[in-house]
Amino acid sequence: MTGHAPVERDPRADLPGLTALLQRPEVADAVASVGHDRVVGALREALAGARDAVIGGTAVPGPDRIAAEVLAMLRARSHRGLRPVLNATGVLLHTNLGRAPLSADAVAAIKAAAGPTNLEVDLADGDRGGRGSVAHEALARLTGAQAGLAVNNGAAALVLALHVLGRDREVVISRGELVEIGGSFRLPDIMEAAGCRLREVGTTNRTHLDDYRRAVTVDTGAILRVHPSNFRQDGFVHRPSTEEIAEVARAADVPFIDDIGSGLLRPHPAARDEPVAAEAVDQGADLVLFSGDKLLGGPQAGIVVGRGDLVERCRRAPLARALRLDKLRLAALEASLAAHERDAREELPVWAMAAADLDDLRERAERIAAGCRGTPVETEAVLGGGSTPGARLPSWGVALTGPADDLATRLRTGDPAVVPRIIDDRVVTDLRSVPTEQDDALLSALRAATGTG
Repeated sequence: MTGHAPVERDPRADLPGLTALLQRPEVADAVASVGHDRVVGALREALAGARDAVIGGTAVPGPDRIAAEVLAMLRARSHRGLRPVLNATGVLLHTNLGRAPLSADAVAAIKAAAGPTNLEVDLADGDRGGRGSVAHEALARLTGAQAGLAVNNGAAALVLALHVLGRDREVVISRGELVEIGGSFRLPDIMEAAGCRLREVGTTNRTHLDDYRRAVTVDTGAILRVHPSNFRQDGFVHRPSTEEIAEVARAADVPFIDDIGSGLLRPHPAARDEPVAAEAVDQGADLVLFSGDKLLGGPQAGIVVGRGDLVERCRRAPLARALRLDKLRLAALEASLAAHERDAREELPVWAMAAADLDDLRERAERIAAGCRGTPVETEAVLGGGSTPGARLPSWGVALTGPADDLATRLRTGDPAVVPRIIDDRVVTDLRSVPTEQDDALLSALRAATGTG
């Protein structure tokens, strides 16, 4: 009699089923919290991984283990959405953290504008009104320009101005200004997208006025100057002044576009080398461009100020509609500009942080360090956002003892999330970029990360 070998049982059959896992109380709670489809997707992913592991000889995981894995997976993924963080990097305008934090008035304005607003309605007569007219008029007053316009961001302002003035024509620019900005966006690519032909003049380190004069022809749409922002050239360098370039542009009857980048509306000791918008207008630039979420201290926006006829051409261009601001950012921009108009710049968080007293920062560092067994340390902060490259602001912070990468991860994934910096293999939380009212939250996060709660 011939015997038959027993059929070996597939261990994958012992894995818990999807329906049974969904009925577990902790999984049902997750469904109520994040939604059925997300939980089911995570369960299927965990079960697929378990099947592969079992085939490889791993013991069959039980339902407790799979449920725990799924909940951990969902918690990790919850950190990927937008959430508030404490900026302890010492970079006041941190691009990856959203640049300028908004003032209390700007936040209140956003909340007030969340419902229906008079965005494009004149409440006096009921007719259609101009979108953003309050902000545009304030920009003109603050810079001494004939007119102002706000669009989506600084790059949008540049694309719009180039598209309107230089499309299918040459735009003259110094080779030393063909910069790359954050996210690998390069100025030549922006000019190409706007439909311009690049006309480079001068050299990387030296561009003279005659270089501009010789480059201007009947095919020139504009002369463009771009503030390098993220880097500085020292030594054997030369760059014509605003007045000199404006004179060449006027003589040739071509517009001069001056992209000053950072949006400094008035001089400030913390930003001595930054171009000032009002000065650029006064010195003859036809259009001055800058960002709203850097030294202006407002929401993300791109600002265009200057000659009334040129700003109006930008406003009426079809592209302007695609680049326009929504009502929430317009509301925040109006509130931020109002602070500048009443000469209350320190109400804007970026300027309050820049002006923070060094002794106060030291006292805060000592108090927080004592509560988490940290060490108060002297640091150097920066304005950031491409402003004042190389300039430093003296500051104080709290250094933590322990594995730097592990501590930094715990801080970033904690509640509240804290983004620190690592200096000499130590985690340091720089207090110049942390508002005083967040000290208690920061201390709580430091205690949790270091186990000193």
